[in-house]
Amino acid sequence: MTAVSTAARIAVPFRRRVHGSRVAQLALIACLWLAGEGVTRLAGLPVPGGVVGLALALALLMSGRLSLFSLKRGADLLLADLLLFFVPLVVAVVEHRELVGLLGLKILVVILAGTAAVIGVTALTVELCFRLRSRHERVA
Repeated sequence: MTAVSTAARIAVPFRRRVHGSRVAQLALIACLWLAGEGVTRLAGLPVPGGVVGLALALALLMSGRLSLFSLKRGADLLLADLLLFFVPLVVAVVEHRELVGLLGLKILVVILAGTAAVIGVTALTVELCFRLRSRHERVA
C-alpha cells in the first residue's frame, strides 16, 4: 500500500465528516483564526489575527486545498447568530443611559451627516471621473 492511497483513505472520510458537521466546521474556522493570530504574533504584523486567518482561508479556497463546503455550514451558523455579537454594544448603551437622551441624538446626527457626506463626495468624484473619461475618449 502506498502513502498516497493511505492518505486518500484517511482524507476522504475526514472531508465527509467536516462537510456534514457544523461543529467541525466551526472548529476549522477557529483553527484558521488561531493560525492567523499565531502568524500575526510571530511576524509582528500590525494586522488583526482574524484578518490574517481570513486571508489564509481565502488562499486555501482559491488553491483548491479547502472546499467551500468545508466552511459553509459553520459560517452560516455564525451568520445566523450574528446578533449575539452585538450584545456588548447593548450592554454599553444600558450602562451609559446618557447615550439614549440628547447626547445620543447628537451623536446619531453626526454619524448620519458624516455618512451622507462621504457617500455624496464619493458619488460626485465618480461622476467627475466618468465625465472626464468620456470627454477624453471623445477627444482621442
